[in-house]
Amino acid sequence: MHRIPAFLRNKYLLAGMLFAVWILILDSNNVFIQWELSQEVRALEDGVEYYRGELEQTKQRLNELESDPRQLEKFARETYWMHRPGEEVMLVEPLDPESGDTL
Repeated sequence: MHRIPAFLRNKYLLAGMLFAVWILILDSNNVFIQWELSQEVRALEDGVEYYRGELEQTKQRLNELESDPRQLEKFARETYWMHRPGEEVMLVEPLDPESGDTL
């Protein structure tokens, strides 16, 4: 006589199923949004690790520059084209590997 199965007539089960659907799919903080946010958190954590490594390399390079005056002079010459008084600096453009011409 009843076409609806007995377990679907249970009001507590129905309320629980509606609540689960609401929370999992319809809510503004549903499962899909939470998954996207967790992916974003992982990407940001990877970025933090990358920048920690860069910071460590920069600290090491700074320590080298502070401890060795020759390294500091080399860095200043290469980066900022500094030179001693009376010295001439010549800049040479690298060759283009495909055509052999200068860039």
